[in-house]
Amino acid sequence: MATTRAEAVAEVLWELKRADKLGTFSEIATRAGFSAGANGRTMVTCIKHVRKDWPHLQWWRAVSDTKLVEKGGEQADLIAVAEFELTEVDGDDEKLGFADAEIFMSWTTAEA
Repeated sequence: MATTRAEAVAEVLWELKRADKLGTFSEIATRAGFSAGANGRTMVTCIKHVRKDWPHLQWWRAVSDTKLVEKGGEQADLIAVAEFELTEVDGDDEKLGFADAEIFMSWTTAEA
């Protein structure tokens, strides 16, 4: 059974899908009304619930605050399929970054 936080994150993920954007853990958590937790742990837990309870939602739109994803990982594959451009990160053979910072939703600037 999903938590209240996971339900709120699910709503934000739906908002991101409609806007065709990605969001960082902290931005999503703040939008959902809670803190992302140390190193995004609360968000990671919420994403696990979302994946289980709402498998049709695009959980991969939630990216760590570093805006990096694991090279060759499921999230990177799904992001690439959605045609968001990933780039190599200098000095890190295990992570990928994003070519365009504009793909990230920022509700603070969007509402200002």
